[in-house]
Amino acid sequence: MNTSTLFEDNDEQIDHPNDISNLFPRLIKDPIHNYIPVCSTLSRFIDTKQFQRLRNIKQLGTTHYVWPGGSHTRFEHCLGVAFLARTMATHLKRSQPELGITDRDINCVEIAGLCHDLGHGPWSHVWDGLFMPEVLKNSDKTWKHEDGSEMMFDYLVRDNEVPISAEDQSFVKALIAGEPSRTPDEKAFLFDIVANKRNGLDVDKFDYIHRDSHMIGDPIHLSLVRLVNSARVLDNQICYDVKDANHIYEICVSRFKLHKIFYNHKTAKAIEYMIIDALIAAEPALHIAESVFSPEKFLHLTDNIMARIEASEDPELAESRAIFDRMHKRDLYKCVDYKVIDWPLRQLFRQHITPKHIVEAVQRLAEDPSSTTEGLGVSSPTNSARLEVSDVIVDFSTMHYGMKEKNPLDFVRFYSKGNQIVNSSRAERGDYSNLMPQYFAEDLIRVYTKKPEFFGLVQAGYRSILASMQDRTQHDDLDNLVVPSINLDPMAPTPPATEAPSTPRLHSRNASFSFTAGGGGNGSAATPFSNNSFTTVSPSFAPASPTRAGRGRSNKRRRDDSPALDATLKRRK
Repeated sequence: MNTSTLFEDNDEQIDHPNDISNLFPRLIKDPIHNYIPVCSTLSRFIDTKQFQRLRNIKQLGTTHYVWPGGSHTRFEHCLGVAFLARTMATHLKRSQPELGITDRDINCVEIAGLCHDLGHGPWSHVWDGLFMPEVLKNSDKTWKHEDGSEMMFDYLVRDNEVPISAEDQSFVKALIAGEPSRTPDEKAFLFDIVANKRNGLDVDKFDYIHRDSHMIGDPIHLSLVRLVNSARVLDNQICYDVKDANHIYEICVSRFKLHKIFYNHKTAKAIEYMIIDALIAAEPALHIAESVFSPEKFLHLTDNIMARIEASEDPELAESRAIFDRMHKRDLYKCVDYKVIDWPLRQLFRQHITPKHIVEAVQRLAEDPSSTTEGLGVSSPTNSARLEVSDVIVDFSTMHYGMKEKNPLDFVRFYSKGNQIVNSSRAERGDYSNLMPQYFAEDLIRVYTKKPEFFGLVQAGYRSILASMQDRTQHDDLDNLVVPSINLDPMAPTPPATEAPSTPRLHSRNASFSFTAGGGGNGSAATPFSNNSFTTVSPSFAPASPTRAGRGRSNKRRRDDSPALDATLKRRK
């Protein structure tokens, strides 16, 4: 088939170019964008098994276990991104004809929007964010879902004999990756539409913020029409009217809200780790990870793998089935404690708070009286002796406005109609708001136990580490933990390739770093290592499952298991 037929000018094929039914013979009803028009070119990609696979991959991974309405899939999200990508590119073509945007450019941008998530594995980011790094940690191989998207796009084109030239195919893949350097002859500003590596402001974000919040039941309404109409190309990048700076800032705030409240919810995270444990247990029998390097195998790798494992009677999958059974019965891993970490201290926490260190701390509390300043130990180490490193999970979730600790708007260019729209510049703080955080990111640490009977012990071990961290830094100059400010260049084509090795010094935070022996609660001053007074429990505490309340041992029985440890922790407070 002639490859030139795919991107032929539709205006030459119909009698009435303005007739939407001829230009777009297919309409798809969408809860966010109403009716999405689909041209015959896009249908060639939608009506394939490679794209239809996305119907079986949840957009929000495990979030729907907490918010049942958030059960939408990558399929509808990709349709929305394709629609917004075409809308944005078409707007730029009509409002700035001097840019020379062609129908071929618009088609490639739309296809990139449609296919940008072809490479997502089961439960979306659970797969490439947790499972693949774990199973490949001792391998020289690496993998991320963007790699999978390019692999599956090539497979889609090849398997369905889609008439697209090699040049256009490379262009689409570069758009998906957000890397204009791969196709230097293409218009660089088009790469800001689907995967904007400059500032993260792209139609992918526009769609998922609107769609995810709507489906969860806490809708965030973005003025998408206004944003699209505000877009203009200046200095070879997409800029926005400065009147919309506040709205764009709110988009960044909304992204943080979604991650803080929904995507990183403690129960959704617990279920993520249960799924990962089940998949890792099944890996020796099913060799799941190998599928990501074979498009023919990856085609069948979706959320349905859970049902496949549960339906199996293979003894090698018994452990995986047992974990999934716990999920269904809501017998979940338990979050024993959490804390929001000051951004400059995040590496310090990651270094010291690990499952291994927590278990060691529990053993010291239980067996070594000299491990505490009060000289008290635990006389009954029964439970502590059974606690293993594999029973503890330490999760660090980094949540930010889109550019780690930096303000995303420092990387967005704006224009003003009063300046004849010929120049773009950065919007300063006073141009849109002065109410901004010192850092635009934070780390949240959560400690989980896989076995509820260890709930109190794990918390005690974790808090023992916090106390030791406070003791070691009590006389240190915390300014040694941070370094001078980062010099940001908002005109840079892309943000730093890796996270900056340094962060700005702390300002006006002396009160936060005034150390006290209290460690939080009881009216004592807070420190970076304070305990969370709202989560404090007895070291012998063990919660009951929500569906099995009253079936376990009484709290009195559990308290009697380790009275000495209770006394030790009370004195340490």
